[in-house]
Amino acid sequence: MTPDNWANLAYLGLLGAVLVSWYVIQNRASLGKMVKQAGAWVLIFLGAIAVVGLWDDISQTVRPTQAVFDTDGRVEVPRAPDGHYYLTLRINDTPVQFVIDTGASGVVLSREDAKRAGFDLDELNYYDRAMTANGEVRTAPVRLDHVALGGIEDRNVAAYVNEGELFGSLLGMSYLQRWSRIEIGDGRMVLVR
Repeated sequence: MTPDNWANLAYLGLLGAVLVSWYVIQNRASLGKMVKQAGAWVLIFLGAIAVVGLWDDISQTVRPTQAVFDTDGRVEVPRAPDGHYYLTLRINDTPVQFVIDTGASGVVLSREDAKRAGFDLDELNYYDRAMTANGEVRTAPVRLDHVALGGIEDRNVAAYVNEGELFGSLLGMSYLQRWSRIEIGDGRMVLVR
């Protein structure tokens, strides 16, 4: 903290002490009632501080973020409260939510999402391997016949199905490189075709 901040803090502390002292002196005849009222005001004050401090998280929860589509092949994706960017794509006419992962080389489907998109998990051959933050995992290469994001459609997209537990599907660079420009800034990601 700077010296000015310390001076402001000392001033506010002194002002608060004067106000509290005045209030106690004025209400010394009914100390029990005064303590209850003071406790209520402290809780109100702490609640207001919590709301101000958590407003971004609260507003994102109350008003869910969605991608904004433009007619010119531009998609704007707001950052989620957890700091990630999410997109829901239609894979073979099935909506699948992806976390955008620019560190992933490919599109990776969780077993659950792959099954919903029409892949028979028992027929997949998990012979490829991928290195993840949690170590090496086995993957099965697949082709996504139809991938749609709003009005933008792609065909024959290479992807993998993860053999292990994956808490959602990853949208990696094999799909993202189909876009001509990707920008990240000001709490949003912009994809341009």
